[in-house]
Amino acid sequence: MTGGERSILLVEDNPDDVALTLRALRKASVLNEVRIAGDGAAAMDVLFGQEAAGRPVPGLILLDLNLPKINGIEVLRRIRDEERTRYIPVVILTSSAEQEDVIASYHFGANAYVRKPVRFSEFTDAVSTLGMFWLLLNQPVQGSAQVV
Repeated sequence: MTGGERSILLVEDNPDDVALTLRALRKASVLNEVRIAGDGAAAMDVLFGQEAAGRPVPGLILLDLNLPKINGIEVLRRIRDEERTRYIPVVILTSSAEQEDVIASYHFGANAYVRKPVRFSEFTDAVSTLGMFWLLLNQPVQGSAQVV
């Protein structure tokens, strides 16, 4: 499965969860480029800083909430505040089951909220479904993946 040239930005600070997500994406045959930001500040740089210059915006952002430096809700708020990134699908992929996190995520424009399953097979199924829907089936806003 591939969503064309659309990349995935994985914002995750736990190296084990990064490895698990990458493994799940490979197992689900999601072949898109995956860029990794290990904290909220790194995500901001990928999306708005030097790293963003001349690169298309990601086709999908998988965003953890409990991040060092800048938390996931603030990253999400900034994504939705900027014209360049406003329409990128953002899926909250977190271990948090707190209702206040779910509410805040949707309030600030998350497209989906997915709790990380504990079992690898369930996690692989969830990642496969996310990749299939957001990169293949979902119709993005025209021009939302332009290089800025």
